[in-house]
Amino acid sequence: MKIYDSHKKEKVQFEPIIPNEVRIYVCGPTVYDDSHLGHARSAIVFDLLRRVLIENGYKVTFAKNFTDIDDKIINKATQSNCSIEEITQTYTKRYLDEMEALGVMRADIEPKATENLEAMCIMIQTLLQKGYAYQTQNGDVYLSVNKDKAYGNLSGRIAELESQSRVQNSEQKHDSKDFALWKSYKGIGDVGYDSPFGKGRPGWHIECSAMIKKHLALEGEYAIDIHGGGADLLFPHHENEASQTRCAEEQTLAKYWMHNGFVTINGEKMAKSLGNSFFIKDALANYDGETLRFYLLSTHYRAGLNFAEEDLLASKKRLDRLYRLKKRLALLPKKEISTALDNAFKTTFLEALNDDLNISKALSVLDDFITTANEQLDSKQNDKTPQIKANLELVAKVLGIGTKDCFEYFKLGVSDALKTEIEELIAKRAEFKKTKDFQNADKIREELRKKGIEIMDTPNGCMWEKI
Repeated sequence: MKIYDSHKKEKVQFEPIIPNEVRIYVCGPTVYDDSHLGHARSAIVFDLLRRVLIENGYKVTFAKNFTDIDDKIINKATQSNCSIEEITQTYTKRYLDEMEALGVMRADIEPKATENLEAMCIMIQTLLQKGYAYQTQNGDVYLSVNKDKAYGNLSGRIAELESQSRVQNSEQKHDSKDFALWKSYKGIGDVGYDSPFGKGRPGWHIECSAMIKKHLALEGEYAIDIHGGGADLLFPHHENEASQTRCAEEQTLAKYWMHNGFVTINGEKMAKSLGNSFFIKDALANYDGETLRFYLLSTHYRAGLNFAEEDLLASKKRLDRLYRLKKRLALLPKKEISTALDNAFKTTFLEALNDDLNISKALSVLDDFITTANEQLDSKQNDKTPQIKANLELVAKVLGIGTKDCFEYFKLGVSDALKTEIEELIAKRAEFKKTKDFQNADKIREELRKKGIEIMDTPNGCMWEKI
């Protein structure tokens, strides 16, 4: 398997630290507000990576953190007149529910910052003892960037830090580039925890380094196999994480770094300040989670994705083809048949995904398979049915699509009230057909069509779907 390593800036052969085992850490959300499509895309990208690795026979341990203490959370709690816990619990649950709707598997490990303060304090103490960090008179603790000679190697963007830090400089910093490991308690309106450095709270960057060490890290040259996240996290967050672990543990944090591209809306990066931050909850109110998943999955993970409704609808039509094939299989006479995976399909399909998650090629392989499968069913090649079913099961397992009941899929977006009306009209039509009143039976078909419903008479009875 080959992946693009953001550090080396090239595609490389993936070789895990321990044969047949993979440890992955992905930066999760700061839980102070609803998650947007950028969060959804990152989650789906690394869910795909995890699934592909599992299908390749690896034992995968997957961790995703929750930042549940942060300036934004404190501000939200103050503005909402709620406790920190109320804010973080609300948005953590909402995030997990949305991930479930998108077909994202739960992480094996889901550490929260507030539950790992001891691990953070231990790492900060180590950095102080080794001379890589210092404490200011007001109680803040900073990492001295100039003491880390390898700082900037991951992103190559240290000049950018120098220009940023001149604007955000603290008078008590030794150098404008230094970043906070511990923020001292500032009094009313702030949040503080007891620590060896005094009351305060951790900086953002130390959270991930400490939680990786506590929950996931191996001994040796590398702590974990893959560290992932959005492209916006490469610098300074991941650069700072790598520095902290390098200085404290004399260890490279990750053997490989992977980053997914941005989601834009109308060509602009999503941002609340621009008024174009598209929340996942808004998308799920209008589209089924699997439809949204397939759309966000369909662009290569490193490329930017410009959200456009017409593209999403085109993506849905592609997904519809898969479900129509699944429906054809479901309508075939029931037989006890064993599944027999088409190894040629599996090989070609996985070869595409094993090439740095080449989703375009994988979906092209899938499209060709669907076309061929329909041709086989048209020509009554019933001996191919087990292979077709097994191939669809493989796609569901690896891509996380095609997992729904095929009949229910085509009823998505129909209200319960309309479903009841449809069933009543179908029953009425059946009575007309019994009495050979085909004229009125056809009128009901047309009445349903005007409501956006198509009906089909099958050996299993009358089926309907949303047009």
